[in-house]
Amino acid sequence: MKAMSLNGVQGRHELKHELTNSDCYLLRNRLKHFMEVDPHANQDGKYLIRSVYFDNFDNKVLMQKKEGFFERDKFRVRLYDYKMDFLNLEKKSKRNNLTYKQKCRMTPAEYEQIRRDDINWMEQDNRPLIRDLYHQMMLFRLKPMTVVDYEREVFIYRYGNVRVTFDGNIKTSFRNNDVLNPDLAMVETNPEVVILEVKYDEFLPDVIKQLLQIGDRRRGTYSKYQISRMYG
Repeated sequence: MKAMSLNGVQGRHELKHELTNSDCYLLRNRLKHFMEVDPHANQDGKYLIRSVYFDNFDNKVLMQKKEGFFERDKFRVRLYDYKMDFLNLEKKSKRNNLTYKQKCRMTPAEYEQIRRDDINWMEQDNRPLIRDLYHQMMLFRLKPMTVVDYEREVFIYRYGNVRVTFDGNIKTSFRNNDVLNPDLAMVETNPEVVILEVKYDEFLPDVIKQLLQIGDRRRGTYSKYQISRMYG
């Protein structure tokens, strides 16, 4: 069955598992013989991701995630390898069992305006996602809440548009939202936990299913934001 779309974005399947470092090592050595390494990665095959997540004082986004709502939305501003001049505003939506991601470019100055609660300019912005965030901020009093850092390693299998990612070394800023500060104090969460994510369009090829079979790992709806908020 063809994946449905939301605002012109095709939905994808997304499976998550919690791994140990030893499981991660084993899977990585399996996958590298059948899948491509992300060409955008650094020489060590990884890149750094920093995101600031939006939530409100009632922890609306966090609670919907914990309670497993079938329909929920999450906004974040994201940058890669601490490159402050390349920011994306992203909206990740869950509808039943499919995940949808919309994004648009934004500037550091625009983020700082949002951080200062200077948001009136957003209402008439020509980017639909900026306007969407504005209405959500007005309706639910969303604010940039917490910065999360982690290292990501990606393997790609083109049949089925499969991406297998390992996210580790997850750190949190607690409730500091200064995402553009390269010296922002970050606190390590659990260094023994790696989050495995498997993303694909309409089908997951059997060869990938077999490669991913390992031990007694736990499937769940793990979120780096959720993990980070366990620490403050």
